[in-house]
Amino acid sequence: MSRHNNRTENNRGGNNWAKSLSDAQPLAYWLDDPAKPRPEPALTAAETCDLLVVGGGYSGLWTALLAKERDPGREVVLLEGREVGWAASGRNGGFCAASLTHGLSNGLTRWPDEIHKLEELGARNLDGIEAAVARYSLDCDFERSGEIDVATEPYQAAELRDWHEELKERGLADGVEYLDTDAVREQVNSPTFLGGLHDRRGVAMLHPAKLAWGLKRACVELGVRVYENTPALTLKAYGAGMAVRTPYGSVRARRVALGTNIFPNLVKRVRSYTVPVYDYALMTEPLTAEQLASIGWKNRQGLGDSANQFHYFRLSADNRILWGGYDAVYPYGGRVRAEYDDRPDTYAKLAGHFFTCFPQLEGVRFTHAWGGAIDTCSRFSAFFGTAHGGRVAYAAGYTGLGVGATRFGADVMLDLLAGERTERTELEMVRKKPLPFPPEPFAWTGIALTKWSLARADAHGGRRNLWLRTMDRVGLGFDS
Repeated sequence: MSRHNNRTENNRGGNNWAKSLSDAQPLAYWLDDPAKPRPEPALTAAETCDLLVVGGGYSGLWTALLAKERDPGREVVLLEGREVGWAASGRNGGFCAASLTHGLSNGLTRWPDEIHKLEELGARNLDGIEAAVARYSLDCDFERSGEIDVATEPYQAAELRDWHEELKERGLADGVEYLDTDAVREQVNSPTFLGGLHDRRGVAMLHPAKLAWGLKRACVELGVRVYENTPALTLKAYGAGMAVRTPYGSVRARRVALGTNIFPNLVKRVRSYTVPVYDYALMTEPLTAEQLASIGWKNRQGLGDSANQFHYFRLSADNRILWGGYDAVYPYGGRVRAEYDDRPDTYAKLAGHFFTCFPQLEGVRFTHAWGGAIDTCSRFSAFFGTAHGGRVAYAAGYTGLGVGATRFGADVMLDLLAGERTERTELEMVRKKPLPFPPEPFAWTGIALTKWSLARADAHGGRRNLWLRTMDRVGLGFDS
């Protein structure tokens, strides 16, 4: 959960927000689309290929696409256990960030000697996504509109101002501007905004499910054989390659790329590096012209507030407001279950916070409310590795910022499978792994204590207690 700000539980309009949820459907707005493509047939035979990609979210889709771009003659098969984009790739907020490190602060803390290279690679990666959107005509509402981190407490405004000065001193402030109270409210009008840090080019907004569906179409057009509703059950060495068993078939492949993220990795030793954190969001009905004018937001940036328990919010193409975040829920035992995708208590909390931020929108109703699991690791950004003598590669742990970073991770996996030394594989971020999470009950206890401490820091001017300072020193954290 690190990064952004707590809000009072009770909005200024009393409990009027409760009515706003009366028609909200418990499903992801992005996936509730009549234009959703039909799934590809399941695998019901024995397949062979050069590269098998497991996972039909962004990680797997980018890997398959880039593999064909690198070598059009390579035979690529992609397996998806359900439908392409149905999990995190179709449920997120649609913030496509250049950052590969879950924000510049996290990257600077963990890899200070590499941060300029990481920022350069991240900017090139976002440019590559924008180019792919154009090249393959991906109809995903892509807008390079930037993002504003807003302060809603005086101490946060001071921290953002100091952080901007530090970035300028380190030569990392290109395209980033500090906004005072008047300047930030000129961009988006909320009585809670006291300042902001505006990243003008480093973030794009998009329709997350349409991006996944478009990538699937592009993969198929390039010759990737995509099988949906086909979970990969086992992974074993087979001669000079690998074999994967599915419910009704099998695949033999020279190389395998695993993009399963929060779902149990087929390389069992990788599983302790991630835990599922459930994140929740609301989507409003489309705003009228008068409602939109009351809050401004003419430049359509993504927004996030600046505390540990944070909200992220943005406009959709049809001028709805997505409002998500704040609660980050870790289920005991780290299980991923469909029933965790719906959490009315959190929806009520989020609705109250929404009308505190935008009291001028009283009367607006929410049409959709949903949740989903994020693959969180202890350093908040992706880790990478190989198994089975370099025949298998994996990437995981994107911690909520995978919309953009998964394309970079796909390139890393392809580099590793090719045995190539590249500017990506030489990075310390790629060569080293985060600390794993401990077994239960220690994981649940530690995460619960961390969440309590983060909430307490929000309520006490951002001051971090002994537990958080200790976690900072050993490089452990909990985020969404």
